[in-house]
Amino acid sequence: METFNQFVETTGFVNMSVGNAAMILIGLVFIALAIIKDYEPLLLVPIGFGILIGNIPTPADMPLGVYSGGGIVVEDGQVVTESVDIRDSQGEIVQQEQVAYDFGSVLSYIYFGVSQGIFPPLIFLGIGAMTDFSTMLSNPKLVLLGAAAQTGIFLTLLGALYLGFAPKAAAAIGIIGGADGPTAIFLASKLAPELLGAIAIAAYSYMALVPVIQPPIMNLLTTREERLIHMKPPRHVSRREKIIFPIAAFLICTMIAPGSIVLIGMLFLGNLLKESTVTERLAASARTAMIDIVTILLGFSVGASTDADQFLTRDSLMIFGLGALSFGIATASGVLFAKFMNLFLTHKINPLVGAAGVSAVPDSARVVQMVGQKEDPHNFLLMHAMAPNVAGVIGSAVAAGVLWSVLAK
Repeated sequence: METFNQFVETTGFVNMSVGNAAMILIGLVFIALAIIKDYEPLLLVPIGFGILIGNIPTPADMPLGVYSGGGIVVEDGQVVTESVDIRDSQGEIVQQEQVAYDFGSVLSYIYFGVSQGIFPPLIFLGIGAMTDFSTMLSNPKLVLLGAAAQTGIFLTLLGALYLGFAPKAAAAIGIIGGADGPTAIFLASKLAPELLGAIAIAAYSYMALVPVIQPPIMNLLTTREERLIHMKPPRHVSRREKIIFPIAAFLICTMIAPGSIVLIGMLFLGNLLKESTVTERLAASARTAMIDIVTILLGFSVGASTDADQFLTRDSLMIFGLGALSFGIATASGVLFAKFMNLFLTHKINPLVGAAGVSAVPDSARVVQMVGQKEDPHNFLLMHAMAPNVAGVIGSAVAAGVLWSVLAK
């Protein structure tokens, strides 16, 4: 009986907290949204299942999953510190980084790619290899819509500062407005690792909910006449232009924001692999097998880091609220800036296209197409919307590089 009682005490049923149960319910909701509603299933299924794994209580002496106190130094098999001290060349502590998993557990090694910002650049390599920038090159003024949508990042940064977050944490929270999960994870891993789990879940949640969040804002800020605007077909872009663009854009963007070198570099390397046509095998690997593997590992490990004790906090709830505000501001900024541009243009822009300035590729562009065709089934806005959509990817990465460059010290 004593052995049986010891076994019972180790089960998840005995150690399950209300918070763990709540997080498991959230994980099930994520999985249901992915399967039933088809909301970003490639992200929400691994994240949702990861949340289930991260909230199964495990015995303290078994390095299987989340250790609520953090820590990495082990003495006699026990964790004795609650953070990792990161020191400079003189031995001075420059950062204390919370550790999400038991030292030596399988999850701790998978999560290393998240905590050290390794997975996001690999995601960007795959995105670059599957992205066609020709629509943006054919109508360069649409790049301004992608830039305008980044307003949400900086306004939310100010809001986070007002609510008492430190500058680095505020910057990491603000980047959620770009609706770019990899960029949000990358910047949070550099500036606010203690908030990484909450920021990652918030960013990917809002990416998945693009079809729910954006249409009401788009309809509110536009008239029916504006939604009926037909745009000129994009011009043909030559192969030479497509090859020169990733090289030139990389040099310009990274000279402006050196902190974006890794993300922008991998994005444009992937695009050059695609457009050069002489490295199709590499491009095909980057946009298929590699990005799929990294997406599984990133989503799963981020989801599994959401232990209730660390995740269900006041800061996490504030991050979700600020993330929603940031995403709404970014969408509205793109739409309103398109309306502003129409004051000076002969060939008008459909303001709906401005909503695609956020970095949720290609979901925001699809939403633009969907909303536009509700008004006129013969109005095809998808290709036009892809221009600010891919520009938003570049814009959010540059914004992250600027914030990292400014706040790194």
